[in-house]
Order: sequence, then C-alpha cells, then structure tokens
Amino acid sequence: MTQATDIAAPPPSTEVNLISAVSAAHLLSHFYMLVLPPLFLFVRDDYGVSFTELGIALAVFNIVSALLQTPAGFLVDRMSARNVLVVGLLLQVAAFAIVALFNSFWLLVAMFALAGLGNTVYHPADYALLSRHVRSERIGHAYSIHSFAGYAGTAAAPVCVLLMQGVWGWRGAFLASAIAGLATAGWLMTLRDTSAAPSTTHQNDGETAGWSLLLSAPILRNLAFYVLLAIFTGGMANYMVVALNALHGTPVNIANTMLTAYLTASAIGVLAGGFVAARTTRHAGVAVIGLSVAAVLTIIIAFIDLSLVPLFLLMAVGGFFSGAIVPSRDMIVRESTPPGSFGKVFGFVSTGFNIGGTVAPMIYGLLMDHGSPRMVFILIAAALLFCIGTVATGTRKTATI
Repeated sequence: MTQATDIAAPPPSTEVNLISAVSAAHLLSHFYMLVLPPLFLFVRDDYGVSFTELGIALAVFNIVSALLQTPAGFLVDRMSARNVLVVGLLLQVAAFAIVALFNSFWLLVAMFALAGLGNTVYHPADYALLSRHVRSERIGHAYSIHSFAGYAGTAAAPVCVLLMQGVWGWRGAFLASAIAGLATAGWLMTLRDTSAAPSTTHQNDGETAGWSLLLSAPILRNLAFYVLLAIFTGGMANYMVVALNALHGTPVNIANTMLTAYLTASAIGVLAGGFVAARTTRHAGVAVIGLSVAAVLTIIIAFIDLSLVPLFLLMAVGGFFSGAIVPSRDMIVRESTPPGSFGKVFGFVSTGFNIGGTVAPMIYGLLMDHGSPRMVFILIAAALLFCIGTVATGTRKTATI
C-alpha cells in the first residue's frame, strides 16, 4: 500500500529544491558527528586532557540524541517540520561556534550536549518533509538521495576536517563547519512548508495516537529492524578490519581497502535501491532479498578463508546489497505510518540506531577480546537474519488511533 502524503505535492522544480536542501542538512548531520574524532590529538594537546575525557563529549552527544529524538518527532508533527529542522541545525551551529571561540574543555562537553539536542531533529523532520511534500512516484528516489547524502557526510568528514585543521587549526575547523551549517539553514528557510498548519483531522490523529501508535506491533517491528541494522552495520564498519586480520590473517592495510570498497559499494547500492523502491510496492520482498544475500556472504567470510581478490569482490557485493535495502527500509516505515505521524514514527524507530550503536561495540569488543573473530561475522549474519524476521511477516498500514 502506498502512503498518501499529508498535503498536495509541490511542482517538480520545488520538489527537487526540497529534496536537495533536506539531503544537504542530512549530509551535515553525519558530518557533524565526526567533526571531533579526527581532531582528537589536537584538542587533547590544547586542553591537556585524556582520550577518555574527550570521549565524554561524544557520549553526552549520543545520550542526549537517544533520549530526545522521539520527543523531537512529536514536536515535528505539531509544528512546521522545516522550522524544527532549522532550529536544530542552528543549535549545532551555535554549539560548534562556541567551541571554536571559547577556551574551556568543559564548555566543549556542554556544547556537545547542545549539539546532541540539535541532532535529534534530523530524522523526524527530514522524513516528515519528504513524506509530506514529495509525490509518491518519486518518494523512493527521495529517500535514497537523502540516505546517500548521509553516507557522503560520513565519508567526507575526516578528510575535510583535517584539511581545515591544516589551514585554520582545530578551532578554525569547528568554525568553518558552523558556517556551513548556517548557510544550509538559510537554504532550508527558502522552502515552503505548508505543514506548519496541518489539517485538524491530521493534527488530532497525531496527538491522539501518541505512544499507543509507537508501541503498536508494526512500529515496534520497525524499531527492532533499525536496532538489528545498527548491530549489523556497526560490526562491519567498526570491527571488520580487526576481525579479518585475526580470523584469516588479512593484512590491516588490505582489510582497510576492503572496508572502503564495502562502504563505497553500500553508497552506490543506496542510489540503486532508490530506483527499485520507486518501481515496486513489494518493499519487504526487496529487503528480504538484500538481507539474505548479505547474510550468506557474511557466513562465507566466517567459514571460508578466501584469497584476496574473491574476498574483495564478496565485500563489494555484500556492501551493494546492504545499501540497496535502505530506501525500501524507509518505505516500509512510511507504509506503517498514518498521516500526521511521520515525525514521531521516524523519530522513534531511528532511535534504534542509537540503541544498536550503543550495544554492538561492547558485544563485538568482548568477542574480539576473547579471541572469537569468527563469532563477529556470525553475529553480523545473525543480525541480518533476524532483520528478515521483522519484515518477512509483512507490513501493514497502522490504523490511526
């Protein structure tokens, strides 16, 4: 079933501008998550703190984001999603500018809490804007471009931040990042978001549904889907290199090249998945196929010591299929969401990324510490198989309560 949009879609040119601006904001959200890590050495030396203390800044960022993302989704459903998105972006702009301009480590920690608050708006506001204003026949492409922008932000951050540090110092890198956010906020303000005054019916729907909607079976399945995907992606992105080295003796530099191939193929798969999502309503089927292929390939890695070329190709294929399911993943959530509730639903299910991202590193770390690199890949494959279970039961439109 195709989800109806909240309001009439804008003309194609306006639609392209909206998709581009929202995707630019999503790119920055991922970029901002990685502004500090590449600068660890410089910030540590400047403030005379430890890596553990620097980790506090990242921890408070993620804790605030995890706790307040769902409330941000409720806010998005009651207000203009564009305005909420702009305010969140400006909070991050202010946080990074203050870090750049004032010399206090604990102020830096406090500003990362503020940046975490700003980070809560992206998924609920982005998906609300796209779902409300993009025509049904283009929504799959819109979701894929949005997700691809996030991948691009993650990939660009380490290189761009270090380049800026080389020219302007670490404070200059923070300030330049803030200026980029300010420009993007200005672009977002050019968007026309008529959802600022939703219809009475839809407003009442969103307010009445509340937590009973979020705790309904379809939405909880989607939350589980996101948690399991975070466990899968966290394992591949963060532990694949060390696990390959320990399990098959793959040199670290070669394993890193394979990780790059995997992530690049994933980004390409996201774009390809958008074309698939735009041409089918069987999004659960697409997800099952992609997840199944990725799971089988991961199991092969766990039990077969391949030579470098086959292993490289297998990684690239696995990355492509894991990326290709992303637009269908978003469409599955959309089909489960009643009108007027895009913000709260996408905010709630996206919290699964925070949950999985918190749990996974500890589990994978324990496996590596206990000399079980094969179990890393088995756990990754198990997460993929359980993902299949969350979608293979079928999706249905959640009734408006």
